[in-house]
Amino acid sequence: MAQSTRERLGHTDAPVEDEVAEAFGHIVDEGAQRLHRTWREVLATGLAGGLEIATGVVALLAVYGATGSHLLAGLAFSIGFIALVLAKSELFTEGFLVPVTAVVAGRASVAQLGKLWAGTLAANLVGGWLVMWLVVHALPDLGATAVESGRTFVDAPLDLRAVSLALLAGVFITLMTRMQHGADSETGKLAASVVGGFLLAGLVLFHSVLDSLILFGAFHHGAPYGYTDWLAWFWYTTLLNVAGGLGTITLLRLVRSKDLIERERSAAGAED
Repeated sequence: MAQSTRERLGHTDAPVEDEVAEAFGHIVDEGAQRLHRTWREVLATGLAGGLEIATGVVALLAVYGATGSHLLAGLAFSIGFIALVLAKSELFTEGFLVPVTAVVAGRASVAQLGKLWAGTLAANLVGGWLVMWLVVHALPDLGATAVESGRTFVDAPLDLRAVSLALLAGVFITLMTRMQHGADSETGKLAASVVGGFLLAGLVLFHSVLDSLILFGAFHHGAPYGYTDWLAWFWYTTLLNVAGGLGTITLLRLVRSKDLIERERSAAGAED
């Protein structure tokens, strides 16, 4: 039976900081498990993630409609991230640090990473679209709020500000993932979720899934803009979310764990 990354690192005489090695092992083992899911498992967890993140969007729209405060709405949105943590579902933009580390460590392939990303993103959007259809028909006032909020994204020109907002969204959600993995308790993980929700939604950053769900709610309510406008915003936001997540927190973590990665790749090669 193959050893886990944490077991292998525990049997080495190399001078490795225990906490760093333990965290690295946990990330690689979790990433490998997620990357070896079947298509059915990827789509099921992604669909659940879309449903759960939509609960945060509902809370965001309700609070923003009642208060007009993006900051309070951001705190309300963290309900969605809390649901993701407790239900252990999958959100596309949370798939940067952990799965990529597993691929770099030789525990999974780039093709498996592509399957996880593509399947999760598509399922997140489908699940969110369905929930927002129900929400708008059940609570029409939230649909009107979604139409107003959605203009922020469809009216945004592709300029330095838009690029920066999308990059920051990728950075902050990957930081949230890192904080959750560094937490020693469920309370710490939930606190990281609140921080992430506040930063993303409270500052109205450009997030490919969160803001798409707001736009879906607007479409269901009969917004004067449509799916073509969404796609014109969605393509660059998604790419920049990935760039922000990979180019900062993930890259720094990989550099910090260079020796551990080399050792894990050697061990994985020996097993093959």
